[in-house]
Amino acid sequence: MKKYTIALASLLFLFCCTSCKNTSKRTTDSTENTSKENEPDKTVYASDVIPFFNDWKLILGDGSNAGIANDFENKDYFYTTNDGKDDWVVFKAPNGGNTHGTSNNTRTELAQIKKWYPETADDKLTATLKVMNVSTTGDARVAATHAVVVGQIHSADAFENEPLKIFYKKYPGQTKGSVFWHYEINTAGDDNTGRWDYSSAVWGNDFSVVGETANSYPTEPEDGIALGEEFSYEVVVKDGIMSLKFMSEGHETKTFTKNLLESEYTTKAAIPEQTKKLFFPIGQDGVERKKAYTGEGCFFKLGAYNQTNGKSPSENRNWCSGAETHGGDIQKQYADGNYAEVWFKTASICVSDAAVSNEGYFTKND
Repeated sequence: MKKYTIALASLLFLFCCTSCKNTSKRTTDSTENTSKENEPDKTVYASDVIPFFNDWKLILGDGSNAGIANDFENKDYFYTTNDGKDDWVVFKAPNGGNTHGTSNNTRTELAQIKKWYPETADDKLTATLKVMNVSTTGDARVAATHAVVVGQIHSADAFENEPLKIFYKKYPGQTKGSVFWHYEINTAGDDNTGRWDYSSAVWGNDFSVVGETANSYPTEPEDGIALGEEFSYEVVVKDGIMSLKFMSEGHETKTFTKNLLESEYTTKAAIPEQTKKLFFPIGQDGVERKKAYTGEGCFFKLGAYNQTNGKSPSENRNWCSGAETHGGDIQKQYADGNYAEVWFKTASICVSDAAVSNEGYFTKND
């Protein structure tokens, strides 16, 4: 009987010890979970998602220069989000507000801190993105309405013209929009008012396809890109040649090349019909300097350069959209869709050894 009593006591002791261990562990787990719940969410910065910000300064949608944007966010213009699968960097710009430099348009955009010369360049920019919004208002006859520029090459010198602008444009009520790119001539002479762009379609239409009236739209492109649909671009400038590549799942990959050192537009006769239709009626009928962008420092830009603005189309039927700006109130513009928003998932930049400081551009335009 004594043996059974001792055995029973031993079992009770072991049970109590085991119960205490489990209770202790549950208490510890509960404390850890409570502690984690009470911790503030860690901010995911753009530089955590795409770690390349040492090569750029960030211009915000209020016209200010935020500088090198490591560990930086601005909830109105520049921040990160997650779509349930990936982190994205958000660039947002209203139709109306303060602008940077001499532009009529707002932008939240990165500008490269170094410039390179096309003749010695070996420079590259890549990006994967999706456009989430373009302006819901604007005159449909104006070619820039309902569009945003998502990547550029910009000259830092002379007239500061742009040998590359990559556009996305979608009309209200349509599912698919167009991706196209522009080459802007580097105007010959001392007067830049005659400058013009030539537009090349990637998917969908080019810049010249516009509405017949202020509120009517051209046919939706069959091979276009929808809002929220990913696409990628690759821009390489090497030894004076600009090479472009555009990719998107379910769409044909498109490639283009353009010589930045020798112009094909040195006479009026050489100007394309598309340009004559769009730009000649508003007096932009210049020719390009023979050596194009030779000798000018150029640099990349990336982000959301909103092409829709509130200026009257009577000022310029290609670039002045007559869109709603609510007097520059950004929250009202954001509330009813009068803004551009672009999300970037990945991006990269390769800068050649020959690149030099671009500080003069910022000093001139900030």
